[in-house]
Amino acid sequence: MTDSAPAPLRSMPDDWRRALAVVAHPDDLEYGCSAAVASWVADGKDVAYLLATRGEAGIDTLDPGRAGPLREAEQRAAAAAVGVRAVEFLDHRDGVIEYGASLRRDIAAAVRRHRPELVITLNHRDTWAAGAWNTPDHVAVGRAVLDAAADAGNRWIFPELAEQGLVPWNGVRWVAVANSPTPSHAVSAEPGFEQGVRSLLRHRTYLEALTAEDPETYARRFLGESTGVHRARFDGAPAVAFELFSR
Repeated sequence: MTDSAPAPLRSMPDDWRRALAVVAHPDDLEYGCSAAVASWVADGKDVAYLLATRGEAGIDTLDPGRAGPLREAEQRAAAAAVGVRAVEFLDHRDGVIEYGASLRRDIAAAVRRHRPELVITLNHRDTWAAGAWNTPDHVAVGRAVLDAAADAGNRWIFPELAEQGLVPWNGVRWVAVANSPTPSHAVSAEPGFEQGVRSLLRHRTYLEALTAEDPETYARRFLGESTGVHRARFDGAPAVAFELFSR
């Protein structure tokens, strides 16, 4: 006997106006879903980015004091490449982000500021699809995003936010998890693919430290492979896949 084929990926909902993408590090969105973001922005949707860290511990050959500002600048350039103008950083420590009330409160505050209908994050599960172990930062931030989407609408959780003028926002309708090992929905990668490549290339310092391969060759190959893996579940088209949680 053989296992049944995975179910087709459904199209992501598009009846929304504002999204907030929350991830741990600079480059998480560029590896995860920037081609989808490019398409959404081109369609007139408002997307903002929130980074828990500045990625200061991500380059072995650079002291964190130098790496943090450099990676922040590269992230802002990467966001601009797909039309995203609002980029915020929370200043949690790269590599040792802790899941808990402090992280949930920071994310809930951002949700109340931006008032999104869609919240996007990166894989919060222990492993990636290939069985590789995920990092603690991704797990902590992804889980906190799922919880903070609800926290943002509850006036009795983090009441200090209301005292700061951040009134509850219960308008989050979905949380979409990019690079999940169990995706359920997808967006065509074709319209935003070239912008996605350019966006990943803005992390040039990081890429040059990561691989000896030519950065553009690497970025184009990686994104081509990662968006092609779900073709069979999305009418043969390259796709940016998400696990979608409704609220």
